[in-house]
Amino acid sequence: MDQQTMFLKTPPAKLFFLAALPGAIGMLASALYQLADGILVGQFLDSTAFAALNLAMPFVIINFSLADLIGVGSSVPISIALGQGKDRQANNYFTCACLMIVSAGVLVGALMYFAAPGLIVLMGADGRFATLAVQYLRVYAICSPVTTIIFATDNYLRICGRIKGSMCLNIFMSALSAGLEFLFLAVFRWGIWAAALATCTGMMVCVVIALTPFALGKMKLHFCRPQFSPELLGRIIRCGLPTFLNNVAGRITSILMNLLLVRLGGEIAVSVYGVLMYADGFIQPLLYGTCDSLQPAVGYNWGAGRFSRSRAIESWCLRAAMLLCAAALAVMALFPGQIAALFLSSTGDEAMAMATGAVRLFSLTYLTRWFGFWVQSYLLAVEKAVQATIISVSTALIFPVLLILVLWPLGLTGLWLNFAGTAVLAAVLAAVLLRREWPDLSRADQPVQRQ
Repeated sequence: MDQQTMFLKTPPAKLFFLAALPGAIGMLASALYQLADGILVGQFLDSTAFAALNLAMPFVIINFSLADLIGVGSSVPISIALGQGKDRQANNYFTCACLMIVSAGVLVGALMYFAAPGLIVLMGADGRFATLAVQYLRVYAICSPVTTIIFATDNYLRICGRIKGSMCLNIFMSALSAGLEFLFLAVFRWGIWAAALATCTGMMVCVVIALTPFALGKMKLHFCRPQFSPELLGRIIRCGLPTFLNNVAGRITSILMNLLLVRLGGEIAVSVYGVLMYADGFIQPLLYGTCDSLQPAVGYNWGAGRFSRSRAIESWCLRAAMLLCAAALAVMALFPGQIAALFLSSTGDEAMAMATGAVRLFSLTYLTRWFGFWVQSYLLAVEKAVQATIISVSTALIFPVLLILVLWPLGLTGLWLNFAGTAVLAAVLAAVLLRREWPDLSRADQPVQRQ
């Protein structure tokens, strides 16, 4: 099925299962690897290594955030340009974006490599705890020029209608990375740096596989002679800003949380926070996989003037987000001890008791997270970048920092409740913005003359 037939003519329900389910499965494979990463480090190394991994992880994600800004920011105008029949413009966006991602990977990777020791010390870590965190961070920094483009290629494959190919690539990357990490840690008995090396190796292999058909001209998108312009750069930045700010703001919040956790509960509290992040790291990719997999179709139809079809597609995303969050709430509320034990097998009763209570409180986050997430995804898909940015920054930084102050008297309990409170505030904000934008979002179809 070609791209135009899939995006413009396939019934929304069928399109959801054709696009969102493979996307969710691909992201599920990624989520399972992230879980495996934490489990393997926790099982084959020790609690200090697991805490070091979680201390370094916010900086790793910041390293990828600039690439996400460009990748997501280019995907929206590419989809809309293709929907308008402007193939040459779409190819130029694609080529320029790839060059920008590689350049950003070189720059940010170099900065992160040299800044790693100072950053970790600022977090309050010292001794072996700090040394392991620096080792982990520097491996990602060295590989940054090649690895950071991997998530953008996933978007580009889906834009070209290669949804199953994207799914298979994600599954292969997760399996390869997990297999290498098991080999490095369980067989070779290497240190935490090998966990990062396994992930980066899997990413680099898949980058080559993903970009080869684009380079050979076998895709709807292909490389061309780049033509940069202020308009192009501005549109990419504007469309990618919500995702970028969400990543960066979220990591700033994680860094702040880790600073407080180190001081309030030491390594144990940081490890418990890591359990929550790994548990959420299983659900969040499923939400992204479901909603983001349909963003190209929503943007394509929006560019083609098929506004009612864009809304129909998004209604399926809403239902899926509700279902996923309901399932997450049930599992975390019913099995908090079992979830904590996956990562903290070598710790004592104090850590397990803290983690069990934290997971149960964290499960409340999914009562309302689905709505704010869906509204942000919808607004981004139709180029309502300012509104999506307001939601993302508020959710990732403003609301959590505000709640840290409000809930400070509760100590660690207040930090665990921070996530649920943030989700409630984000849902309220999303409802206000959605109502304000609804007159424009509900406009009648206006077919565009295809070029």
